[in-house]
Amino acid sequence: MLAMILAAIEGTLGVGACIGAAIAAIGAGLGIGKIGAAAMEAIARQPESAGDIRSNMIVIAALVEGVALFAVIVCVLSLFL
Repeated sequence: MLAMILAAIEGTLGVGACIGAAIAAIGAGLGIGKIGAAAMEAIARQPESAGDIRSNMIVIAALVEGVALFAVIVCVLSLFL
């Protein structure tokens, strides 16, 4: 009986990890899209500060990607632990 319960839980862990990784990827995509849209609007309003806005946009996008990467790694590690 206990073996059946553990097997059922182990099967759902894989699905949960896949859903978690998908949510992390979707969230990162939405976040980077919002950052890009806001940066393009800011550059359109003040073209003289395009370099500063672009560099800040790249830094923030890298931070969002880093958080998404950590989330995906945690989801993958949950499969093996």
